Amino acid sequence: MDTLAISATANGLNYLPEYLAEATGLFRDAGLSVTARACDPWTGVLDDLESGAADLALGGLWVPGMYAGTPRELSVICQLNHQAPKAIVRRGGPGPFAFADLLGRVVLAPGIGGSAPYAVTAGLIREAGVDPAGITFLRDLSTAMFVELFHAGLGDAIVLDLVTALEVEASGAGTIVYRHLDSGGTMPNSVYYARTDRVAELADRFTRFTACIDAAMQAVPGTPAATIDAILTARWPGKDLGILREATRQMTASTVWKTVAVDPAGSDRWMGMIAEAAMVRTAPRFADLSDDTFMKAYR
Repeated sequence: MDTLAISATANGLNYLPEYLAEATGLFRDAGLSVTARACDPWTGVLDDLESGAADLALGGLWVPGMYAGTPRELSVICQLNHQAPKAIVRRGGPGPFAFADLLGRVVLAPGIGGSAPYAVTAGLIREAGVDPAGITFLRDLSTAMFVELFHAGLGDAIVLDLVTALEVEASGAGTIVYRHLDSGGTMPNSVYYARTDRVAELADRFTRFTACIDAAMQAVPGTPAATIDAILTARWPGKDLGILREATRQMTASTVWKTVAVDPAGSDRWMGMIAEAAMVRTAPRFADLSDDTFMKAYR
């Protein structure tokens, strides 16, 4: 049995195919003993890659993007999310929404877990022809802190992961007015990446691992509800199971788990967004970020 260690930036519902692959024995059947841990703070994934404690990191594509062309050489192996499963919750009830409605408003964009909530939202706003400079973004605090403050009256809208957005909506504090799964398009949100200098050494394991993740993605829709519920309750024991089920249903109905292969145009689009946010000097191309050896069979 070959080992493979993963360090993840979070324990997220959008990572469900990995959890399913472990729970149903896909990794074991492929001759892999896979261990995974969620790092707090999330930047521990980089420490683990550097020390060799982890073979793969799981997190946002923007991280390899920011390190492209620097001494820390990282290669994307495959993706876990084909879309960004985030949502915007606005105060008040349902009604028409356009990004221009946020002009002059205060939007909470949690950032302690990374820059994606702001960068993706600002990028989508620019694509809609609206200047995000006309919106006051509050950033750099945790999701939990911003949610508490939103309930206490701070801000006009908040950018959240889908589970938390459904929780806030269920509380009556606001309404989901924008789902990235509906309108955000293709975006490689969460990817597996490794130290470039270890790719050749681990190539066989990465090939088998990618096949397992692909198989789990395809299996999610037909997996018995009891199996999914067991994963949900084990990983998020304090969460409302009904909300977790609904978020799972929405993700399954979308293309978030469509393929392990990063879409080159989607990658370039996302990197263009972080370039517009001055998070990189120039937008790295797909070819600068990914070793698509492991994705070719799934294109």
